[in-house]
Amino acid sequence: MTSRDAVSILPVLQPDEERHSAAVLQLVREAIAQRGGWLAFDDYLRIVLYAPGLGYYSAGSVKIGGAGDFVTAPELSGLFGRCVARQCAQVLLLSGGDVLELGAGTGALAASVLPALQELAALPQHYYILEVSADLRARAQQRLGGLPAALRERVRWLDTMPAAPIAGVVLANEVADALPFKRFAVEDGAVLECGVGLSAAGRLIEADRPAGAELRAQVLRIAVSVAPPAGEQGEAAAPMVAGEQAAKICWPEGLRSELCPMLEPWIAAIGAALERGAVIIVDYGLSRREYYHPQRSGGTLRCHFRHRAHADALLYPGLQDITAWVDFTRVAEAADAAQLEVAGYCTQAAFLLANDIEADLAAAGGALERARLASQARQLLLPGEMGENFKVMTLTRGLEVALRAGAIQDLRRLL
Repeated sequence: MTSRDAVSILPVLQPDEERHSAAVLQLVREAIAQRGGWLAFDDYLRIVLYAPGLGYYSAGSVKIGGAGDFVTAPELSGLFGRCVARQCAQVLLLSGGDVLELGAGTGALAASVLPALQELAALPQHYYILEVSADLRARAQQRLGGLPAALRERVRWLDTMPAAPIAGVVLANEVADALPFKRFAVEDGAVLECGVGLSAAGRLIEADRPAGAELRAQVLRIAVSVAPPAGEQGEAAAPMVAGEQAAKICWPEGLRSELCPMLEPWIAAIGAALERGAVIIVDYGLSRREYYHPQRSGGTLRCHFRHRAHADALLYPGLQDITAWVDFTRVAEAADAAQLEVAGYCTQAAFLLANDIEADLAAAGGALERARLASQARQLLLPGEMGENFKVMTLTRGLEVALRAGAIQDLRRLL
């Protein structure tokens, strides 16, 4: 989608939005000049998403919910949080300890998980929250301030990962997709790194250059892992193809896609923070073979502005969310390196059904309440909504029991 196409479907900017975006654009222009006329895409994201006081996640605009740019599952319905709480309760009753939520946003998940854990007699000693956005942290604090004192007093706010490993549960709902990621293109087997430059008129433009050794090696390793064997495709005895050959075989000319080098240090940090218990990662994503399928030749990048989705990341810098889907095979590999066990991988629909969302629907009182919850459940469960695009990966350390999350579906064979 070109900038002109994207602008045609998006609301007109207000004067204060134009001023804000112009300030972020100036930061990007300065960064491009400092780096000799070219800015790697992940460095561009670090500015437009995270620049202090100006980046999308740092500034004060409403981002989540009906008045924002997108809606998350916890914001959509408390049903989601109740199901997450049941999985947390299973772990907490085994391991004891705490809950650590990463990227809590407006606090919607914590606001539904804590009361549900109280009902299940499985309250954690502490409910730690690490939210890097000062704006979102303030919104979450205000929201959780309305909880009963017995729940409110368990909440602890962190600026960094815990100083000592915890026992319990780590929650990460729609966090991995927000990590800065690299974009790449493949032309005749050659790997290009996608970045940002400036036109003669000072406009942001896409700019590719030959990839450095590290990125090139990563892309070609991906190509080898997803390419069919040489010779007759699918024949087990056929030899493995080399990197450039694999890229030519499995991908159409000009393929553009993403990879996230930050997943490994992110998972490593989570692993270092967990002594015993489970990690629950919820995000839209795919296994590697699905992610880098030749039919997905444009990648998975998505931008969100006032509930409109498009693919122009250079539009409205600082005003729109920019994400990419998660390569869950890469998450699993990082978990293995961090000595975490991949205990489960399933769709969000399967996770919610395994954690008794149907019981919550059946317990609803009154026709209007049942209709309201049924509508919310459809959005959480249906394939065309969040049900299949969102996946749930559970990682464990020191647990000997099968988690509820994997009771209905096990997609680990796809990783």
